[in-house]
Amino acid sequence: MADRDVPHPDRRTLLLAGASLAVAGPAFAAETSAPLTDRPLVMPRTEFVYEAVVEIAPLVPLGDSPLGERRIVPITGGRFQGPRLRGTVLPGGADRQLVRKDGVRRLDALYEMRTEDGAILTVRNQVTIDPGRDGAPDTRFSTIDVTAPEGPHAWLNRLVLVGTLASLRPAQEAVLVRAFRLA
Repeated sequence: MADRDVPHPDRRTLLLAGASLAVAGPAFAAETSAPLTDRPLVMPRTEFVYEAVVEIAPLVPLGDSPLGERRIVPITGGRFQGPRLRGTVLPGGADRQLVRKDGVRRLDALYEMRTEDGAILTVRNQVTIDPGRDGAPDTRFSTIDVTAPEGPHAWLNRLVLVGTLASLRPAQEAVLVRAFRLA
């Protein structure tokens, strides 16, 4: 079954379901607090991989769509470094954005980075920003996918990466991306 065929509950339905659970009270909580299996709970750890200062041009509006307002932020360059790699962010990539009708922003950046030894890495960084979250921090969390050519940087192809994203404005027209390997 395709994802579009699966019904997705709206916010009201989720709130009503949550209220029903609250009314069920401690009896429900006691029933559901038992573990589902005897396997130990393993919490993920992270390990720093790199940080990048990604330079950006001004936002360009692309117009409304049925899903919301479309816009794009061109990537103009930058630099990156980590314990096992360093280099430059190449111009020509972009952060494609969708501001949904409910105010949630979906960012989908696609760009290339060149390592010091000349390898070209393709980076896809996806962020969801919910302005309705109270006390949302200045730093946002993301999922990152890096595709590297065969050779000394192929180890990047086997990682599950999460990241942080923070604006460097007004000091610099750039964002700071930090990538971490899930371990």
